[in-house]
Amino acid sequence: MTTAQKNPKIDARTLLDEPMRDILVSNMLDKFPQLTEEQAHRGVGQMLAFLAACNRAERPLSPSPLVDDFWHAFLLHTKAYRDFCEAQFGRFLDHQPGYLDVDEHGGGKALRARTVDEITLAGYEIDMEFWPELDLAECSQCHANCSDSPNHPPARS
Repeated sequence: MTTAQKNPKIDARTLLDEPMRDILVSNMLDKFPQLTEEQAHRGVGQMLAFLAACNRAERPLSPSPLVDDFWHAFLLHTKAYRDFCEAQFGRFLDHQPGYLDVDEHGGGKALRARTVDEITLAGYEIDMEFWPELDLAECSQCHANCSDSPNHPPARS
């Protein structure tokens, strides 16, 4: 009898050099003081896992509002972000905000569930603290993909 062996999950933080990770952590702590340093480090990892999944996915993916905040922090370092994309993926990954057709891609929660599946298929760890809307019940009152959740950092100003 053989037993299936689970492959260990990859910590996506290893995709980015430590000095740039530390800069992003510092940026996020400055912008969202309610985050702990440990949460900020984990958030950087979830953002990097999301980007890696985007690179391999054949269908559009969507970050959670929390992960999107980390992506925005990285995008502000344009050269570092461009260099990272080229080194890791051989191409630039555009940030294209907007709403996708619900009939074609599903609503925000369905799209993010697919995103988490793609991250897992790519071999990366999932930290559900950064995908909180996937733990919520379906609700017709939710708007802006639950970005008004108390678990979400305050809106960018």
